[in-house]
Amino acid sequence: MSGHDAGPTPEGARRAGIVIASTRAATGVYEDRTGPVVADWLADHGFDVIPPAVVPDGPSVGAALRALLALGPAAIITSGGTGLSPDDVTPEETGPLLDRDVPGIMEALRAAGSTKTPLAALSRGHAGLAGRTFIVNLPGSPSGVMDGLAVLDPIIGHICDQAAGRGGASHDHH
Repeated sequence: MSGHDAGPTPEGARRAGIVIASTRAATGVYEDRTGPVVADWLADHGFDVIPPAVVPDGPSVGAALRALLALGPAAIITSGGTGLSPDDVTPEETGPLLDRDVPGIMEALRAAGSTKTPLAALSRGHAGLAGRTFIVNLPGSPSGVMDGLAVLDPIIGHICDQAAGRGGASHDHH
């Protein structure tokens, strides 16, 4: 895709972006509560965080993802737009940008979420690589985001290392 290196910035930190898909938050009906959670988590994991893009559901999600991808971040985390409502199209906006799917991550996210709510099974999000950038779609609720980040917690560094061509060969952990 883009020729940008998703590796460390000159300061040594990886960059990461956030897209919040919420028509109501984007139009000021209410304050986005998931972006700050994701931003704090990324900062705690050593990422240089690009300020969250809060956009309406729909094509704006794809436009925000493409704009972030042009910056060459190591990771992009989205929140919202993964359910069954007519305007929940984050997966449809994300899918065409991915070069490689990583379905096990979404399986783990749905499994972790289902221990708290049966509605986790309705999340249609994607996880995968767009070039060397890892993209994952998390639900729109703060609790769903926190559950998703807990799943990513032990693996985000390894994902970014492998995507950037570091971290050695694939590991056999079956």
